[in-house]
Amino acid sequence: MSNFEPIVIQLLDNEYWWGGIVAHGHQMPYDAGSNIREELFGNIWGNQACPLLVSSKGRYVWSEEPFAFEFKDGRLTIDNIRSKIELGEGQGSLRGSYLAACGKFFPPSGKTPNELSFTAPQYNAWIDMLRHPTQEKVLKYAQAILDAGMPPGVLVIDDWWHRNNGTWRFDKETFPDPKAMVDRLHKQGFLVMVWLTDYVTPDTREFLFLKDKGFIFADEKKAPLIERWWNGYGAILDLSNPGAFAWMQEQMDELVRQFGIDGFKLDGGDPFHYRNVKKSFEPRTPNGHCEDFVRLGMKYDLAEFRACWKFGGQHLMQRVRDKYHGWSEGGFADIIPSSLAQGIMGYPYSCPDMVGGGEDTDFLSLGTSFEQELFVRWAQCSTFFPIIQYSNLPSRVLGGEPLKIVLELVKLRMKLGPEILELARQAARTGEPIMRYMAYVFPGEGIEAVIDQYMLGDKYLVAPVMAKGATSRKVKFPHGSWRGDDGNTVTGPCEMEVQAPLARLPWYARV
Repeated sequence: MSNFEPIVIQLLDNEYWWGGIVAHGHQMPYDAGSNIREELFGNIWGNQACPLLVSSKGRYVWSEEPFAFEFKDGRLTIDNIRSKIELGEGQGSLRGSYLAACGKFFPPSGKTPNELSFTAPQYNAWIDMLRHPTQEKVLKYAQAILDAGMPPGVLVIDDWWHRNNGTWRFDKETFPDPKAMVDRLHKQGFLVMVWLTDYVTPDTREFLFLKDKGFIFADEKKAPLIERWWNGYGAILDLSNPGAFAWMQEQMDELVRQFGIDGFKLDGGDPFHYRNVKKSFEPRTPNGHCEDFVRLGMKYDLAEFRACWKFGGQHLMQRVRDKYHGWSEGGFADIIPSSLAQGIMGYPYSCPDMVGGGEDTDFLSLGTSFEQELFVRWAQCSTFFPIIQYSNLPSRVLGGEPLKIVLELVKLRMKLGPEILELARQAARTGEPIMRYMAYVFPGEGIEAVIDQYMLGDKYLVAPVMAKGATSRKVKFPHGSWRGDDGNTVTGPCEMEVQAPLARLPWYARV
C-alpha cells in the first residue's frame, strides 16, 4: 500500500509524454487531451514496462517501485506510490529528458547482445513447428533457410523441445542426439537459443525435488501454489530464493556445457502471474519477482525476454509480445508503436515479434487465409528494426513476386547490418535507442504524435505502408534533405504523399 501523497503535475503548452507500459505504445504520446490511467503494479500487459515517464519539454518522472499515473484535464497525476518519486526538469527535449533519466537511474552497461543478432535475421522455429518440434524438423528448417539463399543467423528452438517444464533436458524421443544437432547448426553458421520458463510441471521428479527444497511458491498451508497459464497448469519457481535461482542457472549452464547452446528465450515472468503469491523467500512485489526472472539472462550474450520490469540499459533483447496475423491493433499495427516505446524506456535491443505474426492459436485456425501482402509489408516494416525475426520462412509461405520482394529485403538487411551493429554498440555506451521517435531526433517540429514511421539512429527515416491494399502513404519529413530509396531527394520540413506499391518500402537517408 502507498504511504505517499499523490503528485499532480500541470502539463505545459504543447507538452507530450511517453513511458510506462510498452504494450500501450499505440496510446502514446500522452498530452493535454489524453484521458487515460495506467497502473504499473502487478500487470504490465505481457510485455516490458518501466517506472519512467519522459516529456518533450525536458521533464521526467521516475521511481524504483511501481506507481499509477493518470493523464486527465491537462494534468499528470502520480499515485499509488510505493517509493520516492524523482522529478526532473530543464533537460530541453525528449532526448534530453530520456538521457538524463537513463544516466541517473539505468546507465548503460557497455555490453551488447551477440553481434549476429544485428548483422543477420533471427529465425524462430515456433510457427513452423508449433507444439511439435523435433531434431529432424529443426535441421530441415535450417537447411531450408540456406537453400532459399538466406544467411545463417540466430536460430531459436521454441517451446516443447523438452518433455516437462522444469526438466530442462532435451526430450530424447524427439531430439535423439541434440549435441550433434547443435554442432551441425554451428558448422552451418547458426547460433542456437532454446526456450525456457519459470513454470514447473507438477507430478514430476523435478517438481517433487523443488517442492521439498522450498524452491517453489506455496500457499498459506504450505501446499504448492499451482497456477493456470497458457500451457496448462504449473508451479512457479521462487527465484527470490538464492537456492532456486542457483538451481535454475545451473540448468541453463548445463545446456551450454553439454550441448553448446548459445542463449535463451526466457518466456513468462509476468508480474500478474505472481499476484496470488502471499509469501516468498524474500519479500517482493509482483514486479520484483519479474526482476528476479530477468536476472536469469544477465550472464549470457543471447537472452531474449517478452516480459521485463526495469533493467533498462542492459544487453538483453526485448521482444514485442505475440501478434496475431492481421493488420489492426493487436497485430501489425502495433509493432512500430510498441518498439518505439521499448527504446524510450531503456530497451534499445528491440525485436518486433515474428514477421507475419507469432500468435500460435491464430495460425492454427488460419488454414488457407494466410496473407502474402501482410507478410511482405511486415517484412518491410521490420527490416530496419534493431533485430528482425522470421518464423514462417518466406520460401515456404510466399511465391512469385512476394517471395522475390522479401528475399531482396533480406539482402538490404545484410547491407544495413554493420550500421545497425554500430548503433547497438553506441547504445551500449550511451543508452540511446537504436530505433527512435521522430520527435526524439527532431524536437519542436510538431511531429510528436507520429508513430507510423520511425528513425533508425539519426540517419534513416523509414515509412512503411501499414494499411491493407494501400499503394501510397503520407510521409512527414523533418527539416533537411532526404535522399530516398527511389533516388529522389526531398527537402523538409514537409508532408508528402509517396508512391509505395507492394515492392517498395519507402526509406530515406539524411543528406
